[in-house]
Amino acid sequence: MKYISEFRQQDLAQQLAKAIAQTVDPNRHYRLMEFCGGHTHAIFRYGVQDLMPANVEFIHGPGCPVCVLPTGRIDNAIQLAERPEVILCTYADLIRVPATGRNSLLKAKAGGSDIRMVYSTQDALKIARENPDKQVVFFAIGFETTTPPTAVAIKQAQAEGLTNFTVFCNHVLTPAAMQAILDAPQPVAIDAFLGPSHVSTVIGSQPYEIFAERYNKSIVIAGFEPLDVMQSALMLIRQLNEGRHEVENEYSRAVTREGNQKAQALVREVFELRPQFEWRGLGLIPDSALKLKADYADFDAERRFDMPAIQASDVKGCECPAILRGAKKPQDCKLLGTVCTPENPMGSCMVSSEGACAAYWSYGRVRG
Repeated sequence: MKYISEFRQQDLAQQLAKAIAQTVDPNRHYRLMEFCGGHTHAIFRYGVQDLMPANVEFIHGPGCPVCVLPTGRIDNAIQLAERPEVILCTYADLIRVPATGRNSLLKAKAGGSDIRMVYSTQDALKIARENPDKQVVFFAIGFETTTPPTAVAIKQAQAEGLTNFTVFCNHVLTPAAMQAILDAPQPVAIDAFLGPSHVSTVIGSQPYEIFAERYNKSIVIAGFEPLDVMQSALMLIRQLNEGRHEVENEYSRAVTREGNQKAQALVREVFELRPQFEWRGLGLIPDSALKLKADYADFDAERRFDMPAIQASDVKGCECPAILRGAKKPQDCKLLGTVCTPENPMGSCMVSSEGACAAYWSYGRVRG
């Protein structure tokens, strides 16, 4: 398979839909959580949900790193950006996420703070080289997929002696969040997981085996194209029908059991686990995020600027926290499509390009 279009063929989708309809047990309900927002958007962009039997339900999970970042970390970034000596570099999705008091990085930028949208860590390094009289802070965020490039940037800055470059680290770990969802005091009913594909190219499929063995959950590492999602759903349904709880890899064109060991080694060299980290909707999760090791402390913005932990609340009435743990769906939020729109987002699920609320809005599932 060489082209994306091969994973979007209508005739193959119809064949898969027929196979799924023939395979499901009409007497049971299948609850499949897609952890990643890329899957959520594929499901609604291509009408995958409409091709499923009525007893196959997709449950939306944490979605994306921007979605699960707590409000207090946005407040931290705004405080950093308001310092006259700082240039804050950030990805575009973060710029509009609501902070305390409906503030945001976009509003801080409009108020005069030097906040620059970048496409990569290399853009941030370039800005640091070009502005030696400024402190350039890269707002690092992401699951395991984007952590290796941040590690590369830190090592480059150290090698070049870039003393004006630091990282505000918000890299979080997928398996820890999956465990938190399953260990919740009132866990959501989930039969199986569509495992995140891009994350798994880095960490491999092995870290998910504990969920099959200890929690009896079926898992399929699923690609992001519509046929990937449908084939993965069929694989999960077959597992559940047969009473199997295994980790299967539909995305074998990019994912192995061991993952990218060179990238893993690089991350281990630069980062270490935080004892705990707050996730929006999931609360404090132990060993779920990364921080810079002592050898790279000079490039840690939290140490250089002595940043305090900030406890903040979400917008009243916003159901993003419940949506991110699968307890509710976007249509359960009274704000969606009324006061909460892409132009006036109340929560991160509407802001992020991978957010569940953004998917419902973009593909016509809800309108005010």
